[in-house]
Amino acid sequence: MSAQLAQPGILAPIPPCGRSMVFRLVPETDPRPTLARLGAGFHPDWGVVGLGEPLLRALGAAVPGLRVFPSLAGPACSVPATQSALWCLLRGEDRSALFDAGERVRALLDPAFVLDDAVDTFLYAGGRDLTGYEDGTENPKGDDAVEAALVATGAGLAGSSFVAVQRWAHDLDRFRRHTPAECDDIIGRRRDDNEELDDAPASAHVKRSAQESFSPPAFMLRRSMPWAGTCEQGLEFIAYGKSLDAFETMMRRMAGLEDGIVDALFTFSRPVTGGYYWCPPIKAGRLDFSALGE
Repeated sequence: MSAQLAQPGILAPIPPCGRSMVFRLVPETDPRPTLARLGAGFHPDWGVVGLGEPLLRALGAAVPGLRVFPSLAGPACSVPATQSALWCLLRGEDRSALFDAGERVRALLDPAFVLDDAVDTFLYAGGRDLTGYEDGTENPKGDDAVEAALVATGAGLAGSSFVAVQRWAHDLDRFRRHTPAECDDIIGRRRDDNEELDDAPASAHVKRSAQESFSPPAFMLRRSMPWAGTCEQGLEFIAYGKSLDAFETMMRRMAGLEDGIVDALFTFSRPVTGGYYWCPPIKAGRLDFSALGE
């Protein structure tokens, strides 16, 4: 039942193109009329909308489990927090349609919200990261994906989801200076056939992030997409969950806060943004903000 109430872009396959946008609140502006207009005017087929803790605080509302993204500092690495009031991921087949949809979203959010940042994303090589390795290999499927990604019960909460959004910037020149075997050791899988390495180093990304290795298992539904600018590129990491606990537990281990071993991803990549958002369910074809008392 929760799957029928979810924003469809959460469970849908990764699209050819995307646009990830974050908005901040304009000070001393009442967001309620603007949020009502967004609820009525945003078509769920456009993508996914998530609300951040700063927005809920301004509304005097709360969603159990939603919190501000934590800033983490591990051994020789850092995980910054750039929490925003609202996040929107637009999904589409071409960038022209995404641009038009982005302009419609900006108009719906005016005057209470201002676009703070946006990045165009894309499907690379059938679902690979720009390093050439498959992304989201351990993604749950079918009923398991619904269980991992969606809140199951609660008035105005069933079908909703929590999402962690991070932009990672890759130094691909540095990564490519490694031999193929060294690259495989960083990831913990072979690039050619995606097979996990039995003798991967403890710092390998697979070892640091294996969802079944946590207690309880840290299952989440990843819908990450690469991005590329003029001089920078990387991955817009997007992970949906029935809570934020799985992502946060995994991120702490990757940063070396669990046992001092830092994920080898940090040898060539670094997160530059980080935010948590609550993605409300759908009711009668529109965003359902009833859990906020709206």
